[in-house]
Amino acid sequence: MTSFSLRQVRLRPGEELRDEVEIDVAPFDFGGQRYIAIPERVPAELTLNRATNGTAFRLRFGVRLHGPCVRCLGESSLDVSVDAREYQANDPQGDEELRSDYVSENELDLSGWARDAIALELPDQILCREDCAGLCPVCGKNLNDEPHAHEQPVADSRWAALEGLKDRL
Repeated sequence: MTSFSLRQVRLRPGEELRDEVEIDVAPFDFGGQRYIAIPERVPAELTLNRATNGTAFRLRFGVRLHGPCVRCLGESSLDVSVDAREYQANDPQGDEELRSDYVSENELDLSGWARDAIALELPDQILCREDCAGLCPVCGKNLNDEPHAHEQPVADSRWAALEGLKDRL
């Protein structure tokens, strides 16, 4: 887990601090599948801006995720660009919306923030390619490698009672 100590930061209102950090990005599950960042340690730019009533944080980095395609289960990779912002008010008893979940005891949890920021940037489905055909619902073969069609659709015996109703209507 990567964190940044806020104890050493002494900024006055209006001042800014920029720092290059390396963040450990742990593997995470998305849609029931595991995705891994390669490399697991990514360079990032952290910016802190001191305001009168708090501190604004900005984290920018790029990462490549590797894991299975949701359609064909083949290997896929996805480049994700992150530009995330957080705010931490000076008054810890103040409004909950003005406190960052990633700041605790003068430590900024960069790994947790990076993981959540990556998850927010992901598309609905991670595919090996945009036109991925997926798996055949009848035989399970990869339709990208072996495009084919089956002669007759096999009727599921569990639907036989409904087929009888269809004929009567």
